[in-house]
Amino acid sequence: MGLLSIASKTAARARYAAQQGLRSAWYGAQMTAARRSAGGFNRPGEPKFEPSRGAPDMAALRKAYFDLFIQDRLNVEAGLYPAPNDLRLRDLPNALKSARAFREDVAEVDRRRKARDGAEIRDSLPGQSNRYPEYYTQNFHYQSGGWFTDESAQLYDTQVEALFTGTADAMRRAALAEISRELKGRDQRRVRLLDLACGNGRFLSRVMHVYPRLQASGLDLSPSYTEAARKRLSRWPQVELLHEAAEAMPLPDASQDVVVSIFLLHELPPEVRGPVLAEVARVLKPGGLFILADSTQFGDYPEMDGLLEYFPHGFHEPYYEGYLSWDMAAACTGAGLTAERETLAFLTKVTTWRKP
Repeated sequence: MGLLSIASKTAARARYAAQQGLRSAWYGAQMTAARRSAGGFNRPGEPKFEPSRGAPDMAALRKAYFDLFIQDRLNVEAGLYPAPNDLRLRDLPNALKSARAFREDVAEVDRRRKARDGAEIRDSLPGQSNRYPEYYTQNFHYQSGGWFTDESAQLYDTQVEALFTGTADAMRRAALAEISRELKGRDQRRVRLLDLACGNGRFLSRVMHVYPRLQASGLDLSPSYTEAARKRLSRWPQVELLHEAAEAMPLPDASQDVVVSIFLLHELPPEVRGPVLAEVARVLKPGGLFILADSTQFGDYPEMDGLLEYFPHGFHEPYYEGYLSWDMAAACTGAGLTAERETLAFLTKVTTWRKP
């Protein structure tokens, strides 16, 4: 490698580190301010929460945090996806607007947290109650509007990035790396990809920026998030957005080459995860790939198991505690899928499963 190439790589790495550092500082400051005004995880009148698996090892947490960005940069250098470029001056007004909305919503989130009211949204859905399963009509994370308002769809990205100190997109890119490995040498125009529980379309839009001729679909049960995704992905007319449930996909058998699921399964009751995986296996073509990106579980980082216990205590995550011990391998193999790769990306675990 010549001196110019070394200098160019060094400069690119420095630029990446500066951008991601600034990004983490931006979202970390928002979360710190939110915690101060909300009073932390503990509720008035209740004993201080003590994780049964011990206090998390903060040195291990920091190492996992830095390992995420090291691997993210190496993925860029390996050509799996372009370097992120989401710190642009033209985006500053929207970033400030979202930060203000996030700050203003903290009091409402804290009110629900203190009252343990995770089902407030049901009162505003009387005419739609039969359209959605009961497990879905909740204020997950105690967030305002649950999954049912335009404001929630607009605020979600900031909420997640603040929660994970600016690492959410980097964790999602670990799933994008698996897509790129799968598509290497293939004509993207002939590949069908489904983003399962696509939310407001943030991840799928990243995929389309890298593979703009991909035949893609996004499926989500939220009317507001599906509509936000439709607007976000409008520049790619071949992308189809479906407002449907993951356990009853309106897709033909063996129709998808790749199915991606990001941050979905930990929010499903255990009795629903099996049907969802069965649907994934049904819609995948023989030889197709399922990319599953979700929370790490007990044992992935043993020294941080105590940290995972905080989530269902501090936030409304009704099915998360059971997910932490859920046998993912048994469930996926039971659906007829074969394990291939596993990657830890900070607090996200990315596994890939092949349909024989």
